[in-house]
Parts: sequence; structure tokens; C-alpha cells
Amino acid sequence: MNQPADLTTLADPTRARILRLIRDADDGRELVGRLAAELELTQPTVSHHVKALHHEGIVVRRPEGRRVWYSISDDHAARVDALLGAPRSAPVEPDFERIANDLAVRFAGVFSRESVRAKVQESYQLLAARSQSPLLASRTAAFAAQRLDAMHRAQGTPSGVPTVLFVCVQNAGRSQMAAGVLRQLGGDRVSVHTAGSEPASDVRQAIVTTLDEIGISLGAEFPKPLTDEMVRAADVVVTMGCGDACPIYPGRRYLDWDLEDPVGRSLEQVRVIRQDIEDRVRALLAELLAASPAAGSSR
Repeated sequence: MNQPADLTTLADPTRARILRLIRDADDGRELVGRLAAELELTQPTVSHHVKALHHEGIVVRRPEGRRVWYSISDDHAARVDALLGAPRSAPVEPDFERIANDLAVRFAGVFSRESVRAKVQESYQLLAARSQSPLLASRTAAFAAQRLDAMHRAQGTPSGVPTVLFVCVQNAGRSQMAAGVLRQLGGDRVSVHTAGSEPASDVRQAIVTTLDEIGISLGAEFPKPLTDEMVRAADVVVTMGCGDACPIYPGRRYLDWDLEDPVGRSLEQVRVIRQDIEDRVRALLAELLAASPAAGSSR
């Protein structure tokens, strides 16, 4: 039986992340391949760390046919929780009435409470279909508010500044990176939104890390599904590897940026992708400011 001191192997942050993913999986077990995809590491790298955890007795190996599942050892489960923190709890269903009431005040005279309530419920369903985030309630409120605001603009109430919508597949990498850079550079001279044709649950850690390096925070941003009103409200729609998922409407400018996908790339490779995106964003911002006197004026 391993002694508690054996858990010093968790000093390696990658092993701690592996254990967290295994522990928080729906059935408390994971495959090396799935861990590698989530961590954006190679399978040999993850296998090396998992074997070390298995050698220490912290994880249990259970073969099923050609697949091998790993789970936390019952003997070490409590100590793992002590080091990693309590397991992530299941999301609590939002207080739809409270969210709808607050947004009805915000959009008073624009949308009826019934319309607001319906948009809140629909937004929750869209997010919950792909995310088990414990922040699902606040994300629902934010997503519903963005959609209502987009509907308002699409109905003929312009914001006075150009609106850019970045769309990629998972809304967890390229689109979030482009949006972060444009918000940083453009400030309140441009309105920036993102969406995904097949959104992930959360923004990838490599994206957060490489943006933080250059002083850009994504704050409370999260992956969101592509919706009709967001496209209708945009002046410029920039797609990145999501094919023809984005609907085409007259009067919008559509750009398709051929960018490398950061999934599975090293931090150094993601930095190269970040630079490519930044160069494109700077050029786009210059065009927008030149074409929009309101956006180009100082505030």
C-alpha cells in the first residue's frame, strides 16, 4: 500500500490536471487518448505521466478489450481530493424567472417579458447541450443578453460602432484569440462577438495562456453556439475553418481566414498562430476605423 508521501508526484502540474480530468469524468474513468485530446498533448506524453501515477498506485488500470481505462484508486481518492480541491459539482439549473426579470428591466420598451423569458430558456438549452460548466446560470444570462442586444441592433438600432463576429468550429481557440486581440486594440471603437459551429465546453487553456502572455485577458468569455441573430447584427463576419455553417445575409462583409488550428499544438506553435491572427486583426481594425468616422473618433 502506498504511503501518503507518494502523492508528491502531483507536484507535476500535468499529472494534477490528468487526475482532475479522470476524477471529474462522468463515470470517473478516462482513456489516454481522450486525456491527450483534452490537454492538447501527445499520447506518448500523457502515457508517460499516467504510467507514473499508476506506478505510485494513485490510478488504477482496467483493460476492456483493446482499450485501457484509468480511474482514481479508492485508497488515494480522499488525498487526491484534498490536493485538487472538491470535485466539481453538477451545474445548478438557473433561476430562469430571476434572469428573465432582470433582463426584462434591461430591455424594457424593446422586448416583452415573454420574449425575454423565451430567449433565456432557449439560450440555456443551447449551452447545456454541450456544457456542464458550474457557471451555466451566469453564462445563460450573458448569452441571452448578447442575443437580445443583437436582435435589437438587427432590427435597425445600430450601436454606432462596427460589429465583428468571429466564428470557428469550437469557439475555444482561433475565434476567441482573434476577439481578445481586437477588443484589446479596438476598445469601445468596435463591438466584438464570437461563436462556434460546434462549440466546446470551455476555452482551451493554451489560448488563455498565450493571450495572457501579451497582456490580454478573456475574462468571462466562453464558447457559444452560432445563432442567426448574431450573424444578422454583425457588420463583418470572420470565419475560421467552420465551412459553410455560417448563414449568408445581404449587407454583411464575410471574410474567411485560413488559419492553423491550435488544437494539439505546443505553446510555441500556438504563439505563431497568435501572431498570424494578430496581424490579420490589426489590418482589419485599420480598415474598420478608416471606414467608420464614429469608430475612429476618440471618446
